[in-house]
Amino acid sequence: MKNDIKEMPKVILHLHLDGSLRPETVREWVSELLGKEVNLEEIKKMLMVEKGCRDLNQYLEKFDLPVKVLQSGEHIKRATYELYEDLAKQNVKYAEVRFAPSKHLLGGLSYDEVVQSAIDGLQSAKKEFDIDGNLILCCMRGDDNEKDNIETVNVAKRFLGHGVCAVDLAGAEALFKTENFEKIFQMAKEYNIPYTIHAGEADGPESIRKALEFGAQRIGHGVRCLEDEALVRALIENKIPLEVCPISNLQTQAVNGVHPIGELFKKGICVTVSPDNNTVSNTDIIEEYEYILNNPNLTIEDLIAMNKNAAMNIFGTDKQKAELIETIERYKDERKDMGIDEK
Repeated sequence: MKNDIKEMPKVILHLHLDGSLRPETVREWVSELLGKEVNLEEIKKMLMVEKGCRDLNQYLEKFDLPVKVLQSGEHIKRATYELYEDLAKQNVKYAEVRFAPSKHLLGGLSYDEVVQSAIDGLQSAKKEFDIDGNLILCCMRGDDNEKDNIETVNVAKRFLGHGVCAVDLAGAEALFKTENFEKIFQMAKEYNIPYTIHAGEADGPESIRKALEFGAQRIGHGVRCLEDEALVRALIENKIPLEVCPISNLQTQAVNGVHPIGELFKKGICVTVSPDNNTVSNTDIIEEYEYILNNPNLTIEDLIAMNKNAAMNIFGTDKQKAELIETIERYKDERKDMGIDEK
């Protein structure tokens, strides 16, 4: 099973840059900052969520250190490059990596410099490894950040099609309701910028409904749609993809017990699988797949179908989409030709 998972060509739609830094790199940066060697295990404790995490708000505390060390163009470029390198080793063929430019201005960078640094890291990785991808820029939930969110949409417009493919809304969903951010997505719609919205993770079905009303083409997480049968039907009828992140959902208490990804998929919802935050959640896409196969009674063939769902709903170009679908179909045909069953 593990070999099948590793060899499977993968597509990731939901992955945060600042939540996926290599602990070794963060240790190097912190040691330079402090002028003395820092213990790697201490760094890991600061970056990774512990068992018994109460909720999403506590989970988000693990982003404090990553934000502090991602305040230079060099660090942002390197972090992006290293993440795509790590993904390529997991046979990820395409990944949309997201981050909030407004979080990386404390070192004097402009919005454009922050985004260009990440694009430079992405382009370097694409040249060296068998991987493709784009960046999603996150607006942030909060009381006093409308100006930052407006600038995030503006910078997304400037880089759209040149490394940036969409915008998002992230942060403390239950504290700062989705309904309060309509203006941001009106702007994005006017600029023809695609967008996904974190919804139905820490907050309930109404958050997802608002995201759909705003015109979100995808939903980040969305697992709490199961609390509303009419919403489930709407997601199915409108073929809205859910960017499901099983291990993260369990850690933030968005779900309890066995993750309902099997139920979501069997109902006919367009399910995709992503790891959310490789480092904060101490996971990766291979571990996510292993969890799925060990728990919700799904098969390798189901995972291939979820990857195809993801490929069909990337915010990239039609060419990127067609190439990914072809790669996944070829892998599926090869398995069939070899007579490999679903075990």
